[in-house]
Amino acid sequence: MSSEEETSQNSSSSSTPPPSSSSSSLPPPASHFIGKKEDIVKAGRVTKMVNGCRDILVLHHQGQLHAMDTRCYHSGGALQYGDIEEFNGRLCIVCPWHKYKITLAEGEGLYQAVDDPTAKPLRTHWCSKGVKQRIHKLTEVNGNVYATLNDSSEAIESDVYQTERYRTDLLKAQPKPMAKK
Repeated sequence: MSSEEETSQNSSSSSTPPPSSSSSSLPPPASHFIGKKEDIVKAGRVTKMVNGCRDILVLHHQGQLHAMDTRCYHSGGALQYGDIEEFNGRLCIVCPWHKYKITLAEGEGLYQAVDDPTAKPLRTHWCSKGVKQRIHKLTEVNGNVYATLNDSSEAIESDVYQTERYRTDLLKAQPKPMAKK
């Protein structure tokens, strides 16, 4: 099994968890079972197709679980391969393709602005581009993790990569495996 296969689960999910001996609490309505918390923590990152229409990344970092659309809002980079870094006190995932910084908590795109481009040395500070990446809510119930999709009607840039057209075009662009002779 490749490391990509070990950290990814690309199957449709339902809101029903595996059978459990105790179920004193119920998952939130309209939530989708992602996996056992201990498995997610062990893997560090898991991708999952939720509700047959949304690819999300669930990651564990510094004791917290976070969920967002899998593809970067800028150009569709696979965020599951991005590094987690802190910028101005905010945890961000850094897109491996073009180094775009996205906050884990809000999905804001961050950039480094220059106060005065004529001043030497340059003085910079971090600014927000606003919410660019759709963030989803995670809930833990009896050791199971559930995602509730962010269903805000406001368009968010990462939505572009959640369409069937994009998935079809992406699959066509993938290199075909060579036939063995």
